Amino acid sequence: MNRLFGRVKSKDPPPNLDDCIAGVDGRADSAEKKIARLDTELRKFKEQMTKMRDGPAKNGIKAKALRVLKQRKMYEEQVENLRQQAFNMEQANYATQTLKDTQATVVAMKDGVKQMQKEFKNINVDKIEDIQDDLADMLEQADEVQEALGRSYGMPDIDEDELAAELDALGDDLALDTDASYLDNAIKAPSAPDKEPGAASVTTKDGVLVDEFGLPQIPAS
Repeated sequence: MNRLFGRVKSKDPPPNLDDCIAGVDGRADSAEKKIARLDTELRKFKEQMTKMRDGPAKNGIKAKALRVLKQRKMYEEQVENLRQQAFNMEQANYATQTLKDTQATVVAMKDGVKQMQKEFKNINVDKIEDIQDDLADMLEQADEVQEALGRSYGMPDIDEDELAAELDALGDDLALDTDASYLDNAIKAPSAPDKEPGAASVTTKDGVLVDEFGLPQIPAS
């Protein structure tokens, strides 16, 4: 059967940009290593030429140096071309990834809008307005209750201008009293007794025995 119809070849997966970029960068790195090796040869030839006199030998070294320099130029062009290819593929890869991210963002936004619409169906704006109105009425009634509880009773009806005039006049009557004569009596008050109550007194006043309070002592009968 396989000989008659042949085998169906499995399809290879399409090339991946990341793999392609890695391959191109690898080739560019290899070319740069070759350039570094050629630079070493060129320096060696240059040193040899500086120590040689003009003649066939020096011309032979010069021909080798020119051949190496030509190879170096070719590798430099390859490196520049490969680096540009890698850069272009990186830009394409970046643009592709950006488009994928944008598509995922759009899908997420659409899902978010659907969820919002679903949740919004459970909200009744009219009921919210009614609740706000009821709350405002309750707060107004609470203010009225507080005002009623703080109402004053039995207060005379007094003119505000009369109260202000009386307050101004009261300021003169309440001026600080500078008379300190009331302190004289406190200064002239008898000093505190210097003996314990009940103790025998030996204090005399004009030859008369006095007790601890300064009063004449009554002789015992």
